[in-house]
Amino acid sequence: MDDLEFRLYLKIDVVQLDFWIEQGWLIPETSSGQRQFRDADVARARLILDLMGNMGVNEAGVDIVMELVDELHGLRGTMARLMTAIGRQERDVQRRLFEILEDIDGS
Repeated sequence: MDDLEFRLYLKIDVVQLDFWIEQGWLIPETSSGQRQFRDADVARARLILDLMGNMGVNEAGVDIVMELVDELHGLRGTMARLMTAIGRQERDVQRRLFEILEDIDGS
């Protein structure tokens, strides 16, 4: 969705949106000089609104939460790549890897 649609949908003003982008909390795609927002941007903006509006979290707190969200997203990607790599191994190698992971998880 474009800039105006995004702001109207979330009921935020351009100053607020620009601030979130300056902080790096949202990173819209740019197409022909126009900012474009994805569903993930909507989810992040809703989180920001909840943190600041409903929970009273300050800007520093929002910054920390958004960094943690980004780290979690990165870890999910790493885990998906790991599972794909394990899936490409022979069955006996897969079994041994899962046994090792269980040992690690159990300790």
